[in-house]
Amino acid sequence: MYKKSSILSILLIVIIILSTGFTNISTHPQTLYRVYLKGHSLGLIKSKKELEEYIDKKQEEIKRKYNVKKVYVPSELDITKEITFDKNIKSVDEIYQDIKDISPFTINGYTIKIKGLDSTTAEGKKVKGETNRLYVIEKNTFKDAIKSTVKSFIPEEDFNNYANKTQTPIEDEGKIIENIYIKNKITIKKDLIPVDKKIYVEEDELSKYLLFGTTKDQAKYTVQAGDTIEDVAFNNKISTQEFLIANPSLPDEKSLLSEGQEVTLGILKPQFSVVEQDQVVFREEKNYTTETRYDNDKYVGYEQVIQAGAKGENKVTQVILKVNGEITDRTTINTEVIREPVNEVIVKGGKQSAYAGGYGAAMATRGWWGWPATCGTVSSPFGYRWGYLHDGTDISGCGYGSNIFAAQAGTVEVSAKKPGYYAGGYGDNGEYIVINHHNGFYTLYAHLCPGCRAVKAGDYVEKGQVIGGMGMTGAATGVHLHFAIWSGFPYRGGTALNAMAFY
Repeated sequence: MYKKSSILSILLIVIIILSTGFTNISTHPQTLYRVYLKGHSLGLIKSKKELEEYIDKKQEEIKRKYNVKKVYVPSELDITKEITFDKNIKSVDEIYQDIKDISPFTINGYTIKIKGLDSTTAEGKKVKGETNRLYVIEKNTFKDAIKSTVKSFIPEEDFNNYANKTQTPIEDEGKIIENIYIKNKITIKKDLIPVDKKIYVEEDELSKYLLFGTTKDQAKYTVQAGDTIEDVAFNNKISTQEFLIANPSLPDEKSLLSEGQEVTLGILKPQFSVVEQDQVVFREEKNYTTETRYDNDKYVGYEQVIQAGAKGENKVTQVILKVNGEITDRTTINTEVIREPVNEVIVKGGKQSAYAGGYGAAMATRGWWGWPATCGTVSSPFGYRWGYLHDGTDISGCGYGSNIFAAQAGTVEVSAKKPGYYAGGYGDNGEYIVINHHNGFYTLYAHLCPGCRAVKAGDYVEKGQVIGGMGMTGAATGVHLHFAIWSGFPYRGGTALNAMAFY
């Protein structure tokens, strides 16, 4: 009875198998390989190695394009060993056809990650830097491109002397580079790179991307008669530094341009920050002050110098930080007085004449303005950079809290902690002051230290009066004064002028 039951059970199983179509079930297990693409099974193959070799053989075009010896399976492809009764086996060509138009094949190379630097918006909000991924076949392609990019911001001779430790020591005056480094964190990892990514093979192309953020050709300009580098750069909203980097055949801003010459107009967008730390020693003139005395026996308009002024001289040692060629901080570490200045003494008439009406109406001309800081070092001039107008002159090296002076007499229009209307201008300039000089001109003093503003809106100030202290409030990377002269009210229809044209 038992034997009959077993036989019937076996027959029943065979009938079920035949009736349900399981004809691909093997009676003996075999070792095969299941292929998955993005987690989805494409089927079974006999040999993993056979598929890999078939893909490599089929992709000769990729090998020629990137000059590599081998092409690998897509990174999204998984091949796992499987012991199975299933006899439904696909050919490697069937699997190849399934994946070739869906997922990119891979080649040996390097993945480079450049971590973006965190920043702060004008409103004080922290913005996390984004990570940029680049792909190269050879590691040296990236290393050479890095070196080439760094040399765009640092003169090659200076860079080589620093790298080879052949800098000339400072004896009386001069400069030495103390350090050069990249501020961003950069990692390089050997990797299988999908061929649908942008893969850099040539150093020049990668250097171009690292400088401009694109490999597209930059705009061109045909030089007109009378053009100077400064004019061409300013009129096209780039700095002279950007112009010279985009046109390496021109050694400096004094280079002559020829009518009809084609030049490149490239707006820099560096993909990392090159920091250069310099120590500089230089002689600096120390301005004399003018003492005015009045003689009421002389009519207004009389003026006589009874003691000529003479400038003094200091020997100054500073540490300067540059980021991508632009000075971001300047710190004076020593000042040696070589010669004290001699003050000028002027006698002016104080007696009014019936015919003197309207005399002395102030004009904003060269020599009329007083210097707004205790030092005379310009760290960033007026002009375009990175595609934006830097509408003032940055003065640094005087020290945190050093005095800021009114450049000319006038009425304080604004004395504020917050950007207010100014946020619509160049950026967040922290604590700042605007003075109306009642002749159509206004001056602006920004990045003052917290609580250092010595005047309030409505106050009348004299030329040379202390109005605040130098600081780094707002969007400032170092201690400095952002000083600006405007024709008309700043950012309310006024026009920013180059302050240095008035000194």
